Amino acid sequence: MQTPAEILIVTAVDGEKEAVLNALENDSRFNVIVGGVGAVAVAVNTSRALTADNYRLVICAGIGGGFPGKAAVGSLVVATECVAADLGAETPTGFCSLDDLGFGFASIKTDSGIVEHLMKALQKTELTVHSGPVLTVSTITGTSGTAKALSHRTKGASAEAMEGFGVGFAALSHGVPFFEIRAISNVVGPRDRTSWKVKEALDNLGVACKVLREVLV
Repeated sequence: MQTPAEILIVTAVDGEKEAVLNALENDSRFNVIVGGVGAVAVAVNTSRALTADNYRLVICAGIGGGFPGKAAVGSLVVATECVAADLGAETPTGFCSLDDLGFGFASIKTDSGIVEHLMKALQKTELTVHSGPVLTVSTITGTSGTAKALSHRTKGASAEAMEGFGVGFAALSHGVPFFEIRAISNVVGPRDRTSWKVKEALDNLGVACKVLREVLV
């Protein structure tokens, strides 16, 4: 009888899932699912998976954009917190987060002990590795103005993607620790798909997942 998986890894799309599975080499401790694009879809599907089985850890894994001066293309970012960066309200004086509005929270801390342990292991690879806030957005940034506004809004913002906060919210609701890891494929700013390094980022995601196998015991 096969041992039940202990660790749930959630990706947004099939390409990310394939990169993760190839790196894990059928390690039975891990279950990898496609949660969908965006915080809502991934929160629903992560919660469904956590309801069906018992896991000791949840990981949001994929590629993403890196903020200039924080995470270059080709590097890895391990989230210290996942921030729903555009969840709030616009006002004449600027953006108000959900916290500022008094309607809840827009940031979820990742498991600091696991993040620190993983960072030490990843720094032994040939990849450049950063830790810091990873922003969850519903619309991927496409201008330098938006990039600057988001960076100013969240001190130390390192990367952006679309799922981390959703995965984190589901994990938090089920009382399971989690973290997010992103392989940087592009710079957060003016949208230029021709400059994106998606294949390379997926390869780097695979390198990170091989390290996961060694350190998450």
